[in-house]
Amino acid sequence: MSARDWIDKDFYRELGVSSDASDADIKKAYRKLARELHPDANPGNTDAEARFKAVSEAYGVVGDPEKRKQYDEARSLFGGGFRPGGFGGAGGNFDFSDIFSQQQGSAGGGFGGLGDLFGNLFSRRGGGPSRPRRGADVETEVRIDFVEAVRGATVPLRLTSPATCETCHGSGARPGSTPQVCATCGGAGLVNRSQGAFAFSEPCRDCRGKGTVVTDPCPDCGGEGVATRTRPLTVRIPAGVEDEQRIRLAGQGEPGQHGAQAGDLYVRVHVTPHPVFGRNGDDLTLKVPVTFPELALGTTLTVPTLDSTVSLRVAPGTTSGRVLRVRGKGVARRDGRVGDLLVTLQVAVPATLDDDARAALEAYAAATADHDPRPDLTALVEKAR
Repeated sequence: MSARDWIDKDFYRELGVSSDASDADIKKAYRKLARELHPDANPGNTDAEARFKAVSEAYGVVGDPEKRKQYDEARSLFGGGFRPGGFGGAGGNFDFSDIFSQQQGSAGGGFGGLGDLFGNLFSRRGGGPSRPRRGADVETEVRIDFVEAVRGATVPLRLTSPATCETCHGSGARPGSTPQVCATCGGAGLVNRSQGAFAFSEPCRDCRGKGTVVTDPCPDCGGEGVATRTRPLTVRIPAGVEDEQRIRLAGQGEPGQHGAQAGDLYVRVHVTPHPVFGRNGDDLTLKVPVTFPELALGTTLTVPTLDSTVSLRVAPGTTSGRVLRVRGKGVARRDGRVGDLLVTLQVAVPATLDDDARAALEAYAAATADHDPRPDLTALVEKAR
């Protein structure tokens, strides 16, 4: 994509957000569109694939705080875009290459931070071949169950994204051929031209500032050196991963430009809740129903863990809601730390009673009629007033 295209496109509209949207809103919009337009979800749909590429391109700019700042500065300066042949502003025929082609001394001095932007757009400052640029980071999602999150898991992925063309290995040239030095700029990537009393250097339009021209393009990538492909990956999810946590795979993102390193792949993990166990950090939680006699008289309970079962001694007179700790039965971390199992005792009240049970409860109520379980409740309320 040329510098003119970089400025002329409305990346905010591509993502369906306003230009003052927060970083979180931009990420949310991108993730929603990426899921809807992903080639795996739209097999054979070329329109969806084109939109997927456009959305990824837009997020690569406005999803990066530094690039977004530069993009916003340029759009503010030039009124949101350019038209072929010149800027459609006050003059009507102002050629933006007059500014973009200036050396760092004039562009940087006149526009502050935009001097860096202009240098970044054309990947040079004062001449020379295009500079390497790190590839963009990529994010995908996986869902695992509760036990896999606690113990760790190996998850296979199929990632469809831009990647270095396997046929030409990123050169853009057909195998057996090599890019040729641009005859227009002599490999400098810049051409000089005069306008009135001024002389300017601007990126060569024939080689787009690269200094080389692919005369025999690769049939698979069309000379771009990058192709969209689906590749299998195996992701190791560490033990103890939490819901919404991201796993970073270095160098598995989009390929870099001109020999730069690739971006990273971030895998966002979604954990399906367990029907019995909960989690609080490294501790597992479990609610166990008990009867009133078990709490009043004491008992021994057999409760499940993720691996087996354990026996718990409930002392006589234990209250409902009491939490018992089973050490070492929680989440094990790679550093050796292991959480506990927290068992909460809850009195289970029967919905119906037969005659014998009702008579027994009535006899108990009569035997304990002199006991008031709320002796200080009213006094405490009055005192709080």
